Amino acid sequence: MKLSFHGAAQTVTGSMHLVEINGSRLLLDCGMYQGRRKECYERNHNFPFDVSTIDAVILSHAHIDHSGNLPNLVKQGYNGPIYATRATAHLADLMLRDSGHIQEKQADSINFHNKKRKAEKVLPLYDEEDAKKVKPLLHELDYDKPFEAAPGAMATFHDAGHILGSASIALNLEEKKHKTSLWFSGDIGRRDLPILRDPVLPKQADFLLMESTYGDKPHRSPEEAYVEMRDVILRTLDRKGKVIIPSFAVGRTQELVYNLSQMYAAGELPAVPIYVDSPLAVNASIIFRQHNECYDDEMKELLRSGHPALDFKLLTYITDVEESKELNERKDPMIIISAAGMAETGRIVYHIRWAIENKRNTIMIVSWQAPETLGRRIADRENKVKIFGEEYKLKAEVATINGLSSHAGQDLLIEYAKGVKQSAKSIFLVHGEERGALPLMEKLKENRLTPVFYPAMHTSVEL
Repeated sequence: MKLSFHGAAQTVTGSMHLVEINGSRLLLDCGMYQGRRKECYERNHNFPFDVSTIDAVILSHAHIDHSGNLPNLVKQGYNGPIYATRATAHLADLMLRDSGHIQEKQADSINFHNKKRKAEKVLPLYDEEDAKKVKPLLHELDYDKPFEAAPGAMATFHDAGHILGSASIALNLEEKKHKTSLWFSGDIGRRDLPILRDPVLPKQADFLLMESTYGDKPHRSPEEAYVEMRDVILRTLDRKGKVIIPSFAVGRTQELVYNLSQMYAAGELPAVPIYVDSPLAVNASIIFRQHNECYDDEMKELLRSGHPALDFKLLTYITDVEESKELNERKDPMIIISAAGMAETGRIVYHIRWAIENKRNTIMIVSWQAPETLGRRIADRENKVKIFGEEYKLKAEVATINGLSSHAGQDLLIEYAKGVKQSAKSIFLVHGEERGALPLMEKLKENRLTPVFYPAMHTSVEL
């Protein structure tokens, strides 16, 4: 038995790990690496293994950095099962089709400008038609019910509390009478976040494969983040500005809408228009309403009482591109939530372009931003940023609300790892940059959780 780290190793995005057992090969996630455009294309297009040798894929959740390269895998010949929770299967189909559409449009836009510059033509990694071919391979499964992913490999999904349908994956493995267990955390959520249940922590595993995105620090509490978000919005509206929020269409957008609905219900938010400008977010919110099996008790009670948790008076969902463009022509105060979360693609890029040079406006960063993305450059408060090849001065306020993260902070990550303290032979930290993983490694060692490894890309270990 062997485990290989082919993505999100010493970086955050592109989750992809390979388990080999009894001659079968299982892929845990097939995520898209995100960063510099040229490097992204090369890393995502070229798999570090023969695609025809993969027997099954087990998907932890639908975020693009965990699912986004599935269309490319299928495009290159994969036609086996892709196991996922029911909500993840529904969201993944939606998100992958959207990803393909965006890549087509982005390539068209780049090629339009490249033609003027007489630069080389670019191709999308995959298009919407490629993405549609993933859906027939998706196998929808329930939480907490074991299934055979391959001979000698029994898998079970446990709620990870990160986004709708997110799961950690427990694998019980047997080869030539040798038995072992592997727990893959996927992305670990947080306690007491709106809408979703808390993450299930592991109780036993021989090997723990665990995320480390925020391994360097604990988060502010959701309550503190709520107050900070409210105060940023109020001071922006006081100066007649717009609040522009790059947000992941799935998970983060619904949490933001939930918080805004709470602010309005409590009389804390003035009657200003709020727009969710993302066809993907609109459709994802519909899927959210269909999967109350993922809701926590508080969310279920709100819905029973008639509280509009994902829809309320001030809120307008926008899908039409012309309506989206009109928002940038308006001068009145408003709140715009738009995808994508790292501000690399989608309508949010246009909203930022029109808002960035006006000091009345605020760009609110509510999630981790990958290196070299527009979102990271804004979060780092660079004086000038390039958008569509043109330079813009950063005059708008930048507000970073760390406490809204749906990833576990250092304190919960330590508690998570302690769940396997009595059984673990090795802990592998993935899905984290050095600044997150290395401090967490030291904290785990202080808590006598050893050995702990931070594996390099394309390395392997025997299980």
